[in-house]
Amino acid sequence: MNNKLSPPAIGLLLGESRAMLSYGRYLVRGLGHRQLPTGNGQPVLVLPGFGASDVSTRPLRRSLGRLGYSSYGWAQGTNTGMNSKRRDMLVTQLHAIHARHGQPVTLVGWSLGGVFARELARVFPERVSQVFTLGSPINGDPEANNVSALFKLFNPKHQNPDREAFFERIPAPPVPCTAIYTRQDGIVSWRCCLENDGPMTENVEVTGTHVGLPWNPQVLAAIAERLARGA
Repeated sequence: MNNKLSPPAIGLLLGESRAMLSYGRYLVRGLGHRQLPTGNGQPVLVLPGFGASDVSTRPLRRSLGRLGYSSYGWAQGTNTGMNSKRRDMLVTQLHAIHARHGQPVTLVGWSLGGVFARELARVFPERVSQVFTLGSPINGDPEANNVSALFKLFNPKHQNPDREAFFERIPAPPVPCTAIYTRQDGIVSWRCCLENDGPMTENVEVTGTHVGLPWNPQVLAAIAERLARGA
């Protein structure tokens, strides 16, 4: 899937405003965790998307906690991209959670956070049980999104995407990987959010917006069901 792709259409981008409506539904109804399989304290580390922080992933982390998982935020403020300090802190956090629980950690990454999660799993597969990406740009075309200009503003040393490095990252890391995506995504072309077919990869479609993925009940259900399978 290395063909040139276009960013989501302007109509889809404008449709991202619906995320606030879905957040309102979350505040009233929650994410429906009572009907889902439960965990037994297994660790889950949730990484936010570009321009977001742990505040945005709190609904998903709280719901995973209510299901019986030990859910962690990344505790690094706003995600403005990767740098050496952030990478070292993320590696240290993964090692610390692994040591605390004595078992591999599930990584959940929303958008750019999913790119980080896959690379952590690629380097430390023995410390990661599985990876979930939520609308993450992991395939296709590194510029098929509507945030490239903003990303370049915060990362002036990366004005042009390294396509060779991007294509090298497309193969999934050697752990079970589930890509959760929505065709209504107004931020990242949904075709770029898919894992290639493989013995340990799966693609799960949900409805809703890109911005609303961390408080989407279908996302929680997809994660909970697959966490239960690996328990």
